[in-house]
Amino acid sequence: MIIRDAGEHDWPQIYPFYAAIMAEGRTYAFPEGQTLDEARPWWMEQPPGRTVVAVDDAGVVVGSAKMGPNRPGRGSHVATASFLVDPAHHGRGVGRALGAYVLDRARAEGYHGIQFNAVVEVNRPAVHLWRSLGFEVIGTVPEAFDHPEEGLVGLHVMYQRL
Repeated sequence: MIIRDAGEHDWPQIYPFYAAIMAEGRTYAFPEGQTLDEARPWWMEQPPGRTVVAVDDAGVVVGSAKMGPNRPGRGSHVATASFLVDPAHHGRGVGRALGAYVLDRARAEGYHGIQFNAVVEVNRPAVHLWRSLGFEVIGTVPEAFDHPEEGLVGLHVMYQRL
């Protein structure tokens, strides 16, 4: 697997799993039912942010991450990122590889820390992965996410000093 910057030509490969993940409603508070064109600005970052793709040996996009400053101006020294792994490729280490890549890139770009603003507390695989990569839960916004099975659950704010 290689991880590289995403180009516009990658978006049609990302969109099917983006749409499927949003339709599940378990991990992101993004709008559901977006068309290809409506969804593009929600995932394909513009500078100073960037979007990357994880591509397997066959050239198939199996995951993606977007990253950049968490806030503009005086908050721009803290990075943020979001991640998607094609459900057909779960369990292959794609999320871990993307997470490690984002951390390395944030360090190389001189960020002081990295903050995830909204990790669904019942998304146990994600919480476990981010903790294993050195993140801490620094707070939880109670009942901030309407999960389709669990009802109102918290959103963790997770942080790692770089």
